[in-house]
Amino acid sequence: MNGEKMTQTILIIDDEVTNINILNEVLKPDYKVVFAKDGEKGMKIARSETPPDLILLDIMMPGLDGYEVCEILKKDKRVKNIPVIFITIKASEEHETRGFELGAVDYITKPFNPVVVRARVKAHLELKKHRDFLEWMLKERTKELQQMEKEYAYLFFRK
Repeated sequence: MNGEKMTQTILIIDDEVTNINILNEVLKPDYKVVFAKDGEKGMKIARSETPPDLILLDIMMPGLDGYEVCEILKKDKRVKNIPVIFITIKASEEHETRGFELGAVDYITKPFNPVVVRARVKAHLELKKHRDFLEWMLKERTKELQQMEKEYAYLFFRK
């Protein structure tokens, strides 16, 4: 068991308990898994103080469907960078296209292969980790440059 993986959280949003249970069994050896049985609860978890690192999102749910949930999350600056993978029975090209247009990073059709789910989750979490690191580095470098600018301004205007 990889210690780093255990700190990563996967949020499953699906109204079917069977799907949640299967995905939980597939992912729980390597990740912390949380779930919501509807879009509203899923968005609440995503926006919590401890947001997930990745969301597996079903499309067909009562109330808000997966497309609506994805669209709302991607417009929220607090959570827009959480990767969303649709995991659904809707397998047409137009459904996949719509999912990608709304900001999903991947699309897995049911019935799914557990090996494929694990591989795609791992890949997207790795990408997110690297993206987060680059964003952190950019912020740190920006702070350094701002500090240098203040120091130069002080030296220049001091005379």
